[in-house]
Amino acid sequence: MHRTEVFVSHRNARLTVHGRRLLVDRVRSGRPVAHVAAETGISRVTAHKWIRRRRSEGGQGLHDRPSRPLTTPHRTAATVEA
Repeated sequence: MHRTEVFVSHRNARLTVHGRRLLVDRVRSGRPVAHVAAETGISRVTAHKWIRRRRSEGGQGLHDRPSRPLTTPHRTAATVEA
């Protein structure tokens, strides 16, 4: 079965993809991470997370990701599930 996932920022998210791009651009222009993080209402740790993802994954790194695990090692067998 193939599922298409749709990602929507949760309602308490401080930044959208556009906001994350602005954050990264401001830091790349030479502004201190702490100042930009404070302006956008996020922590320095979160700002560094988005900067690191942009650096390692490019523009796709700024998009939301699913919170579910990639694998479930102890998942119930399909026959038992059925």
